[in-house]
Amino acid sequence: MHTLRETFPLSRSAPSRGMRVARVWWTAIRPRTLGIAIAPVAVGTALAVADGARIDWLVLLATLASALLIQIGTNLHNDAADFERGTDGPRRVGPLRVTAAGLASPAAVKRGAVLAFAAALALGGYLVAVGGGVILVIGCASLLAGWAYSGGPRPISHTPLGESFVLFFFGVLAVCGSHWLQARAFSPLGVAAGIAVGAPFAAVLLVNNFRDLETDLLSGRRTLAALLGRAGCMRAYVLLVLLPLPLLGSIALAGRPGVLLGLLAMPAFARLAVRFRAASGQGFNAVLAGTACQGSWLGLAMAAGILSAHLL
Repeated sequence: MHTLRETFPLSRSAPSRGMRVARVWWTAIRPRTLGIAIAPVAVGTALAVADGARIDWLVLLATLASALLIQIGTNLHNDAADFERGTDGPRRVGPLRVTAAGLASPAAVKRGAVLAFAAALALGGYLVAVGGGVILVIGCASLLAGWAYSGGPRPISHTPLGESFVLFFFGVLAVCGSHWLQARAFSPLGVAAGIAVGAPFAAVLLVNNFRDLETDLLSGRRTLAALLGRAGCMRAYVLLVLLPLPLLGSIALAGRPGVLLGLLAMPAFARLAVRFRAASGQGFNAVLAGTACQGSWLGLAMAAGILSAHLL
């Protein structure tokens, strides 16, 4: 098992203990996943501006911060909970998890998750005052889902519903909620845009679960990857990363042609699909990271294209 000293070794030029502890927490929040929180907020806000709303910058900052905190809280809770359930054992080939590596105690990581959720709840109070009952429902559902993903007697992450959870909460709900906060209206295009943004993020989880399939089965997890098997996972991954293609076309035809800027991400998704089919072991980590990165760029490109077309 890793120790803090082994993972962040000391030397004459090494950073202080405080810096090394900061690196542990930076690892724990899984920074590569934070684009999952940022991209849908950007898309929802861009759609609101295209619909005639003026950006409320304080609301936008609060929305981004709240989304990031929920993502961080979910990651931290997942880190501790999976270790306590025995899911993250020594045979795991995924990226380092600080609890399983002995770099932080489960209690400390759980406290970090509680603090992140509490801060999101505090910001949510302001957003509810701005957006009313719709945002109250979305916020409460998001916080509950963040906990239920890894917590409770039957965590979502241990079922075949994990990918659907990501697609809905980090795609559709995040885009539509961000649009509502700026425009105070529901956008049908927000649903299509939310699916387009959320599908690659669901693919990230699919890669994660396929990579960990053997150890997940041993620990009792029955994820979508376990249900589909290898061939089914390959098809599902291709479907998820290429699903934005027809959705971007439909959004463009509905009056938002700038969204087609997101097509710039599609060649990378096609290459990732080829790499996924050939990957094994730790090779899945690169596919996972690439999918998360391209999913974030897809959302940001969609938002930039929508805004550019509106302003021009």
